[in-house]
Parts: sequence; structure tokens; C-alpha cells
Amino acid sequence: MRLHVAAEDEIRRGETADVYFRRIREVLEEEGLDDTEVVAEISTRSLPEGWEWGVLCGVEEALALLEGRDVTVYAMDEGELFRPEQPVMRIEGPYVEFCELETALIGCLAKATGIATKAARCKVAAGGKPVYSFGIRRQHPAIAPMVDRAAFVGGCDGVSGIKGAELIGERPVGTMPHAFILVFGDQRKAWRAFDEHVPEDVPRIALVDTLYDEVEEALMAVEELGDRLYGVRLDTPSSRRGDMAEIVREVRWELNLRGHEHVKIVVSGGLDEEEIRRLAEAGADAFGVGTAISDAPAVDFAMDLVEVEGEPRSKRGKLSGAKQVWRCPNCLDDVVLPRNEEPNPCSECGSEREPLLRKFMEEGEVIREPKSPKEARRHVLKTVGELEGLDLTE
Repeated sequence: MRLHVAAEDEIRRGETADVYFRRIREVLEEEGLDDTEVVAEISTRSLPEGWEWGVLCGVEEALALLEGRDVTVYAMDEGELFRPEQPVMRIEGPYVEFCELETALIGCLAKATGIATKAARCKVAAGGKPVYSFGIRRQHPAIAPMVDRAAFVGGCDGVSGIKGAELIGERPVGTMPHAFILVFGDQRKAWRAFDEHVPEDVPRIALVDTLYDEVEEALMAVEELGDRLYGVRLDTPSSRRGDMAEIVREVRWELNLRGHEHVKIVVSGGLDEEEIRRLAEAGADAFGVGTAISDAPAVDFAMDLVEVEGEPRSKRGKLSGAKQVWRCPNCLDDVVLPRNEEPNPCSECGSEREPLLRKFMEEGEVIREPKSPKEARRHVLKTVGELEGLDLTE
């Protein structure tokens, strides 16, 4: 028995490619066209669910796949905001050098970008309040670190996965499962045991909806842990939930009435953007988001040739010729132009536009490192905050 996953070297060799890429590589080599120089661009015509912008993620993995190949790569950086019809990556070199990697390249970018974008949208819905990624159980464990990393890049304040947290240089976050309460058969005993044995620097957040009413258990937790209680978590199943916003308001009221304004309310379980927005307005302080982020729709990226042997050439419906995306750093207004054409200043504020596609790899050698997860996350929060009129920075 074994896990059904591909090893890293198998992916790099193109063994996870769609078979027609291997076949056409062999044909091109037989026809003496293996040295044909091309320019390929990766872009999407539209974004899922009517999104107006996306958060690019997966650039580091894409570069790792192409490292050592005879290609030069221009790309938007990790965590850059982009819009439909904008190239997010440009690859230049002999087509046979990278054609078998197209499947993997798009896969690395498509899913990570979808997750990062959904995380950013959840952060916006929360009005800047903390959002944590709790959804790795909804994906294959082989990609759990990628899921957590992409969620963090998109703006999540923490992730639950041990390996994912290690990848981003953070400590994993989490509270306690219902099973923990049930094993003890008594909420108070479970909370006391957690407080006694878990390291001091882990916030004491009590799960308060296992056996009794949420308000009753929240007040029990305060009685049991006192000032050591950082917060309570509501993870009420949908069959017992009712109006969750009203439950949050009631818990907040009863805690405040007894002088426990410091106790945070953390909500998890089946949350999406609209529910997060409602609960944030009702008084929830933080959100543990699972499936909505980890199973976010993939962005429908495609790789298209736009030049062959220096000649603009593309399929129908695609604009030929290599391009550059130029952005006004103040208005975040973009224009897409042929790569050798300089843009006019921004028509709104007069600022000089900046290029978003920068050279990251030259002839297979990485010459520019993409932003780290923490740097990318800061950039996302700043850019998305400016776009949405929110202060998301920390």
C-alpha cells in the first residue's frame, strides 16, 4: 500500500504531464524543431465567482520546476494582485525545454492562487479581524503545506497545519476538538487539563458548544479559567445552529454583562465570505475558516504561445506578441502594452507606472528571489486594503 502522490523529481521530469505534451515534444525533436524559440504567456480570461481581482501565488514552485531548464522567466511577484487578461508569467526559450511542464506549472499557480485570493476575500469580509486557515482536512495531505502557505500569503493570520506553519516560519494555531471534550465527558475537566498541560504561550481558547448551550458553556469556561481564558470558540453544527449571528450577540452580551469584555469570540465551522461579514458585524472577534479557503476554486490559467522565432504568433482569440503589465502605484490602475512600449503616466493622478512582470530567471538560473510568504502577505494586505478602502495592515 502507498499514498497516491507524485515525488518531486517525477514532477520535474514531466511525469505528471498530460500525455500529449510528451508526444508533441517527441515529434518536434524528430522534425528537427527542438531548438524553436518561443515566448509563452500564462494568463486567465476570467476569475471564479465573478472576482474582479486575484492574488497570485505559486511563483516560487513554478520557478523551482523551471530551474535548470534553458528558459528565461518574467513574472509578477508572489502575492501580487492581478486582473483577468493580464499575463502573470512569461517564459522564453526553446519550446521543448518546458512544454512537458505546462501541466504542472499551471497546476502550481491555479490552485494556490485560488486559495490565496479566497483568503484575501475572507480577510476583507472580516473587516481586518483575524482569520485563520483550518481547512487542510478538506484536501489531500500531500498538498497540505501548499494550502496553508497560500492561505497565509492571501492574508490569513495563522494556519493550523504543523508542516504548513513550518514552511512559512510561523507557529501553528488551533484550539481543541469536540473529541477532546467527549473523552473527558466533562467540559470543565477538559478545559482544566488543557490549561494544565499545554504550553503557557498557547492562548486558552475554550470550545463551548459540545454538550450545553453556547452561553452556558461560555460562562462555565470563564468560571473555570478566570483571567487565563483568552477566548471561547463557537463551532456549533448546522443542525443546532439557528441564527449564528444571534448566538454571537447573546454570548457577547452575557460575557460583557459580567465584566468579561476581554474574552474573545472565535467562530468556526462552515464559514464563507457572507457569513464572516455577518458575524463580524454581530461581534465575533476572529474566524477559523476551513473549506471555503482550502477548497477555493482554482483560477483557470492557460499557457499560450505569443511569439515563435521572434515573430508575433498566437491562436485565434489571443493577442500575439510579448506583453508587459504597467500599474500606477497610487491608483492601482493597470494597462497592458507590448513589452517594448513605454506607458503614459497615470491619467488619474499623473504618477509614473511601474512594470509588474520582472525577470526572475535567466537561462535556467534564478536571478531574483520571489517575496517570502511574510513579505507577500504584507503586500497583499496593503494592496487589497487600498483597493477595498480598508486598513488591513498590522
